[in-house]
Amino acid sequence: MKRNHFLIMLLGLCGLFHPHCLQAKLYNVADFGATGNGQTIDSHAINEAIQKASSEGGGTVYIPAGEYLCYSIRLASHIHLYLEQGATLTAAFPTPTEGYDEAEPNDANLYQDFGHSHWKNSLIWGIGLDNVTISGPGSIYGKGLTREESRRKGVGNKAISLKECRNVTLKDLSMKRCGHFALLATGVDNLTLHNIKVDTNRDGFDIDCCKNVRISQCSLNTPWDDAIVLKASYALGYFKDTENVTISDCFVSGYDRESMLDCSWKLDEPQAPDHGFRTGRIKIGTESSGGFKNIAITNCIFEHCRGLALESVDGGKLEDIVISNITMRHIVNAGIFLRLGSRMRSPEGTPVGSMRRIRISHINAYDVDSRYSSIISGVPDGIIEDVTFNDINLYYQGGYSEEDSRREIPEEEKAYPEPWMFGTIPAKGFYIRHARNISFNHINFHYEKPDGRPLFVTDDAQNIRFNDIRSDGKEETINPIL
Repeated sequence: MKRNHFLIMLLGLCGLFHPHCLQAKLYNVADFGATGNGQTIDSHAINEAIQKASSEGGGTVYIPAGEYLCYSIRLASHIHLYLEQGATLTAAFPTPTEGYDEAEPNDANLYQDFGHSHWKNSLIWGIGLDNVTISGPGSIYGKGLTREESRRKGVGNKAISLKECRNVTLKDLSMKRCGHFALLATGVDNLTLHNIKVDTNRDGFDIDCCKNVRISQCSLNTPWDDAIVLKASYALGYFKDTENVTISDCFVSGYDRESMLDCSWKLDEPQAPDHGFRTGRIKIGTESSGGFKNIAITNCIFEHCRGLALESVDGGKLEDIVISNITMRHIVNAGIFLRLGSRMRSPEGTPVGSMRRIRISHINAYDVDSRYSSIISGVPDGIIEDVTFNDINLYYQGGYSEEDSRREIPEEEKAYPEPWMFGTIPAKGFYIRHARNISFNHINFHYEKPDGRPLFVTDDAQNIRFNDIRSDGKEETINPIL
């Protein structure tokens, strides 16, 4: 027990500045049999410590330095799981006799991917909990997690998953190779993510059907999938919007897997599994049975990844979005992509959604793939409206011809929304279809090579307004090609 006495002394010093910090009891997982030797399965001991703390009203479950090989860790209400400097929770590979908790039944899994529809088959999970914190300078290593074969009993495919929880904080962690998701948060209200470093092989943060979310000062490298993505699936079995979300001061990228955390910044693996080159972006959508409202994204950096994407394709209303102060470099598809589609992976009878009241300002995007320009595209039954672009600088590669401006662009109403579904875009600046009341103010375009396409091409677009549009430093009078 000398270890606990030392920790209590430290907490006592903390009490000089925080007189209430001794009220929560400390539960050291070593006292419950955890070894931290990287060979013995320690999740049994960690779960025992969590249950003991929960039975006594809550407290801090302390994980000292060491490597803790684990299967599913089951959170409880009023628990602070603290990973000390040098502590690593490592996801173990399942065996024929032992593995992760089985994915629970979900009748609503018809409307989104399997991974979005289940929570218990994870390294750390919690359902219906209140007041949960996971923090500390330690790390989570999802070595034994996978996205493939995730339907098999005993297989884990997420690092952290939370369903219908309240008052959750994750901060100061490092996370590596986390399977399908570093974090899947579904139906979580009052969620804070702060100062987290994620370097993983699929999604970073999937924020699904959540309310009142704060994401700040996080760095995510996710070359094979999205870094920060807001979703509103039907996984809960009912419609719920994702709303009141701020994303600020974050870095997202598509460098090679695990090369952000070791600071090697490699670029030897250009292809994501969907063959669309590096992913690594901030996105709203694709799962969009519910809607998105009151979203603010500011002071973020994109590098070697796809561009900013706003997508509602399953019936959700995407409204009241403000995006500002974004800098992007080496973007492998459209710099800005707004898509209102009708894929409709939702219960039968759900109408096509909407996209309106969007403000995008102070964007600087350098070295953007010119093939796709930037895209604002609804569908005949779904019009994008009331969008304003202010102070946008787009530096394109250029190199396309006047002949490319004559291409007929397919509607692709049911397709998974990515810019490449349209092929080469006939505009070199913005392609605007099925839209109205769109304003462009103080927009600067720059081209590394000459490009024969017009700056703007519109199709079924009304009240498109232009003010101070410049191309390679020259003011342009815009007569968009219809």
